[in-house]
Order: sequence, then structure tokens, then C-alpha cells
Amino acid sequence: MKAEEHNFKGLIINGFIGLFINLILIPLFIVLVLYFYGETNYICAPLTIVLFIAFILMLPGYISQEPNETRVMVFFGKYEGTFTQTGFYWVNPFMNKKKLSLRARNLDVEPIKVNDKIGNPILIGLVLVWKLKDTYKAMFEIDAQTMANNKKNGQAGVTVAERMNAFEDFVRVQSDAALRQVAGQYAYDNNEQETNKLTLRSGGEEINEQLEHQLNERLAMAGMEIVEARINYLAYAPEIAAVMLRRQQADAIISAREKIVEGAVSMVKMALDKLSEEEIVELDDEKRAAMVSNLLVVLCADEPAQPIINTGTLYQ
Repeated sequence: MKAEEHNFKGLIINGFIGLFINLILIPLFIVLVLYFYGETNYICAPLTIVLFIAFILMLPGYISQEPNETRVMVFFGKYEGTFTQTGFYWVNPFMNKKKLSLRARNLDVEPIKVNDKIGNPILIGLVLVWKLKDTYKAMFEIDAQTMANNKKNGQAGVTVAERMNAFEDFVRVQSDAALRQVAGQYAYDNNEQETNKLTLRSGGEEINEQLEHQLNERLAMAGMEIVEARINYLAYAPEIAAVMLRRQQADAIISAREKIVEGAVSMVKMALDKLSEEEIVELDDEKRAAMVSNLLVVLCADEPAQPIINTGTLYQ
């Protein structure tokens, strides 16, 4: 059920018209009654009392509402709808008007420790933007009133900020559960998985979309909507961070060595082909092997090679 389907249908009067009736017409009627029926007490007294009571009862009925604010209207325990109009109005003063905010709110979930798909402990956190979508579910499907009262140590008179903070606590718990579920479905990276597998590091928008979908499923019962959810922190847990760093360094070194060897082999082949095509020098198999060995040492070494001048021959 959407909030639009529960619009308040009760008595609504423009607030300024209500003020005119409350502060001018009712006192004027009281004066007229006293003036014309002052000598007839059995008529004057009841009318004066009724008008005075009407004057007092009208005072709590005034409300002023800004854009993206709403009030859940409850009449002696019965839900009567959600008041969404903006401006200054007068409504039934016996209505219990629970004020809520429909504005978007940020929530930064602190990093939590979870195990990824292959069992590595990781730290993962997220930031999300959420707002109320269905005020009926938010107020009556979850016990937000009790949560807000508990924070106030049982004091009466829950404010809109305290009520929204209670909703935020509910979102925080559900986001923690959704984050654990999504993180457990994927590996941290593809070091131990196939390179075409989706990982937390490489998933990007796809992981964020799945996280947003999981959160919306969990929060639908509470009438809340996730506008955006993004992973903003991802790292290995401290106990394995150093080991994983060394593994990443080793993988980087191996990958770099593969590129160096691949390039060195192609350069040696090119050098031998050029020497043969230009007929610069004629090399037998032993000399070609020695030249290949020397070129590979020079091209693959971590440090610059030191030249040595051979004053003899290869066989001396």
C-alpha cells in the first residue's frame, strides 16, 4: 500500500479561516449572547459554556506543514489516513497527529567484518540514501513508537526527529544483514577465482545494484525505500592484510616477469633475424645459443648489465 492511497479524508479547514472563526466569531457570539440573553440565565449560561468550550477545543487543531512532511492521523486508535497537504490548516483537534518526514536521509554504515565466498575475512562498509515511502507501514508494521520511547527512557512526547532516528536504526540493522548476504556471495578479488567471475572489487555497479535490491526487499515491509546504495569501503581484515599484500606483490612480480620475458624473447628473435638478413655475421648453433643467453640476461636482469670485452675468441 502506498502513502497516496491513504490520504486523509476528514474535516480540513484553511488555517486562516479557522483562526477567524476561533478568535473573532466565537468571542463575538459570546458577547452577543451575554448582551441579548443576559437576563435569561437558562439560555445564556448553556450557550456561553458551549461557545467557550468550542473556543478552547479549536486551539489544538491548527497544524503547519512544510513540503515533504506528512502526518499520520489516528482517531482514538483508528487510522484515518495520512495528511500530506502543505500549508496552514485546521483539522479535528481529537486527531492524534504523528508527524513524519518524507525527505531523503543519508546513512553511513561502519565497516563490518564478513567472510567472502572463499572464506577470506574482509572489512566492508556502505553508504546509502533512504526515505519513507509508505507512512502506514512505517508507523504500524514495525514498532517504531516503542523504539523511540526506549531511547527517551520511557518519556512521553516523541518528536519527529526521535521517530526518524528509530526508523534509521531499523534501516541500519537491515543494511548490516543485507551487506553480509551480498558479500558472502562473491570473492574479494579474482586471485583464486576465474578471471571472468564477478568479484567485490571488480563488480562495481552490478554489486551496488544487487545490494540495493536486497535492501529494498528487506525494507518493503517497513514502508521504506532505498534511493541509492554503494560500497564505500572494502579491504582485507587486519589479520590477513599483510599476507594478502605479499600475495598481491608476488602476483604483480610474476605478471611483470611474464611481460619482460615475452618482450625479451621477441627482441632476441628480431636481433637474430636481422643479423641473418643483413649478413652481418655468420653464427653457428653454439654461437647463436651463447648470444641468446647473453641477450636474455641483459634484457631480463633487474640491474643494468656490466659489459665485458672479450679479447680472445669464443672457444678460448
